[in-house]
Amino acid sequence: MAKKVLVVDDEKLIVKGIRFSLEQDGMEVDCAYDGEEALQKVKDNTYDIILLDVMLPKLSGFEVCQQIREFSATPIVMLTAKGEDMDKILGLEYGADDYITKPFNILEVKARIKAIIRRTTPKDKEREKVIERGDMRLDCEGRRVYVAEREINLTAKEFELLELLILNPNKVYSRESLLKLIWGADYPGDVRTVDVHIRRLREKIEGNPSDPKYVLTKWGVGYYFA
Repeated sequence: MAKKVLVVDDEKLIVKGIRFSLEQDGMEVDCAYDGEEALQKVKDNTYDIILLDVMLPKLSGFEVCQQIREFSATPIVMLTAKGEDMDKILGLEYGADDYITKPFNILEVKARIKAIIRRTTPKDKEREKVIERGDMRLDCEGRRVYVAEREINLTAKEFELLELLILNPNKVYSRESLLKLIWGADYPGDVRTVDVHIRRLREKIEGNPSDPKYVLTKWGVGYYFA
């Protein structure tokens, strides 16, 4: 089945170029040119990944990302023209899984999309279908998480982090290792990306994020699942 991508940017030439290139690779592409249109399309359709520009009319990319995260865990890649650390960090804070800085090479965009889709597509034979640890339950096939029978809405990267840690209890992973394992060896970001995602993960799954019982810190070393 063809992968479905939503491309959101108010620059129509950029959208046209991305759409043409992705369709050449056999993907199905929807387009939106402002924040409100993008949000409505995500509510009305199911996508494998969303490319979302930061600077949009009506609703900013950050606002769209934040609202999408209230009902969907579809991977989101932010497109930013500034290339400043604050934009990247803000995107991650609002629930983005990755970011690409303009101007970009379309080959990089396609490689990043394929890598994220590959990592977020379940491979039944390679993983347990359901993992239970205490009052936490991971449905790996459906990519859903429950704590005390309450479903927790995680982003793709948050789920992958939790799944890796829960499958390897008490194994401490350095921030550098997690960055490489979850985001890939060629990911241009730094270890702050890991810290942001761990913090957001704790805010969702822990009763008291400042005193976590699931995802713990080994000071000076890294993170682990207790």
